[in-house]
Amino acid sequence: MVTIRLHNSATRKKEEFVPLDPANVRMYVCGPTVYDRAHIGNARPVIVFDVLYRLLRHVFGAGHVTYVRNFTDVDDKINAEAQRRKEAGAAGTLEALIRERTEETIRWYHEDMDALGALRPNVEPRATEFIGAMIGMIEGLIASGHAYAKDGHVLFRVRSYKDYGALSGRSVDDMIAGARVEVAPFKEDPMDFVLWKPSDANLPGWDSPWGRGRPGWHIECSAMSYELLGESFDIHGGGIDLQFPHHENEIAQSACAHPHGAFARYWLHNEMLQVEGKKMSKSLGNFFTVRDLLDQGWPGEVIRFVYLQTHYSKPMDWTEEKARQAKETLASWFNLVDGVVPGNGLDLRISEAIADDLNTPNVIARLHELAKPTTAAQLKAAMRFLGFPRSEDVEWFREYKVTLSGTASTGNTPLYLLEIVPFLEKWQSLRMKRDYSAADELKLRLEATGLRLINFKDGPTAMVPFGFDPTKLEALK
Repeated sequence: MVTIRLHNSATRKKEEFVPLDPANVRMYVCGPTVYDRAHIGNARPVIVFDVLYRLLRHVFGAGHVTYVRNFTDVDDKINAEAQRRKEAGAAGTLEALIRERTEETIRWYHEDMDALGALRPNVEPRATEFIGAMIGMIEGLIASGHAYAKDGHVLFRVRSYKDYGALSGRSVDDMIAGARVEVAPFKEDPMDFVLWKPSDANLPGWDSPWGRGRPGWHIECSAMSYELLGESFDIHGGGIDLQFPHHENEIAQSACAHPHGAFARYWLHNEMLQVEGKKMSKSLGNFFTVRDLLDQGWPGEVIRFVYLQTHYSKPMDWTEEKARQAKETLASWFNLVDGVVPGNGLDLRISEAIADDLNTPNVIARLHELAKPTTAAQLKAAMRFLGFPRSEDVEWFREYKVTLSGTASTGNTPLYLLEIVPFLEKWQSLRMKRDYSAADELKLRLEATGLRLINFKDGPTAMVPFGFDPTKLEALK
């Protein structure tokens, strides 16, 4: 069995991954707040933890891994959007409009992430389905002195948890000095954070011992992970922007609510994403949703390839040039593996690279080495493992084809027709003369230029990769 090593944010070092129970490996990843389309920054953790999920399934077995990623469907942005719709004349109660918006956004999210080749988690809980569990957890925190109720709010006493700040590596006093914290009359300490807050008639709410209200953001993930994975589980993941305060607060309230549990044992955080070297911003005009890129004509597998080229722990830069190069590379690989039966098992160097803290750049380098006719079966198996679709299910790369049918030349890459067709004619002529040795030698020389020759039923065909350089054929004349 391959040894998995992951960089644990909690210990700041790479560690061997040893699950609590190899028969039930458990992972929780913070999911989206469903008020609008997912932007391309939101997609990075989806792809990162999809790769980890695939690795865990590969090592421990698909039936022995539980992956939970939540939907936050209680949020002020969702409420504001529903209120905007109501004021614009939309029919239905505010609660119905909120439900309509979250259902719509979850459907969009699934469509967009499916297009990127991401497997859906085993469980995708919605916060609104676990309100009772949140209330129960809050009651326990109040009873143990770690939380207090005031003016319809319930707050967590940050200083009651001595290890607060360990994940992000800073003390409570440093946080107060270096960050903006909300000062409110119902807080005992500026760093205390909300577990429950009141709702007026214009906001969604649930009955609770502290009045009608709704949960704070942080308690949602703690309650859902406990209910679905237990008080101790293996991996907790998310973007680096969630490390503080969200994950720090999760740890504090979960450790105090379940002092005998370990909560999450390994923490993984992916770095942020930029666009063309700049922070993504609507004001800069470089803000894109995943759907924007798909609608611009970038296939989902191309978007995925761009993400995998950068290690998850490094900042990533989305550029059109990277996307263009990724499309060219994938087209050539799809051409190479089209119709090939994938090899059994996974190339050892690829499994070792993935197991080494999800080193996808090293994996991509190995895929380039496998991109030749003699190892096409291994390449196809590795591409499937990484979440790329079967070439047989992809159409966009097939337009790069030149076919010889009898004495008539056809094809929809006219730029290359005049250069390639004479070689197809020669290859066909040698085969018809049964000079298979010369035909095979010609095929090898042609395929060394990047072409792939196939004898389809409608005649000899050259599969032409993106970026093919026809000048390479000059040496073969």
